[in-house]
Amino acid sequence: MRIGLAQTRFPASASEGLNVVKQMIKEASDKECSLISFPESIIPGLRGVGYHVEEYNHNIQMDALDEICTLARQKKITVILPMEWKDELGLHIVAFVISNNGEILGYQTKNQIDPDEDQFGYVPGEGRQIFEVNGVRFGIVICHEGWRYPETVRWAARQGASIVFHPQFTGEVNNPEFYNGAMVCRSLENNIFFASVNYAIENQRCTTSFISPSGECLKTAQPNEEELVVVEIDPTQASQLLARRYNPDLF
Repeated sequence: MRIGLAQTRFPASASEGLNVVKQMIKEASDKECSLISFPESIIPGLRGVGYHVEEYNHNIQMDALDEICTLARQKKITVILPMEWKDELGLHIVAFVISNNGEILGYQTKNQIDPDEDQFGYVPGEGRQIFEVNGVRFGIVICHEGWRYPETVRWAARQGASIVFHPQFTGEVNNPEFYNGAMVCRSLENNIFFASVNYAIENQRCTTSFISPSGECLKTAQPNEEELVVVEIDPTQASQLLARRYNPDLF
């Protein structure tokens, strides 16, 4: 299975985010990827991280989603598309999964909101999902969840996920060893692939990375560089051994 992780620039608008997504999908298709994943809230951008993000517009979000569904079908590629999405409960951070025939398979909400995000009106979602494409099961955890709530990753592994995708935004940080180490922990403690997708950010010390079930960093992006990280993997190498041996009755 060939997977693309799109380390992109932070979009100046929802329209630019859509164009960036479309360009990366076309590049991933040219490189024969079967799936591509993007950073957290690529459309219209993530609030509260030092960039201007335009006011939420649901019609723009729906139109962008429709365009990407069409392109996914044309390019025969599965897309993990992180967005803002408003429903009757409020404004969520989500990641849509679009199949290679353009069908929306569902979306994963960000259920653990960073305390710094409360002021921007983001509402945590409920429940977790497993997605399956071409017989490969995978889960999604969004940024803060993957760093500080490892239970979210373990849940997916215990449901048979071979890969957990981790759309994120991590800017300039003083302790990059925590973030880089956490990626290795999430894979090694569950014996799964862990695919973390960040933006290309100035003074970046935590980059887009793909970690193997044995904790090996298979590939990582260059700091502050827009780049499609392409990795060829064998999903059967993810045994989920340690995740399956977890005994919740002890707690």
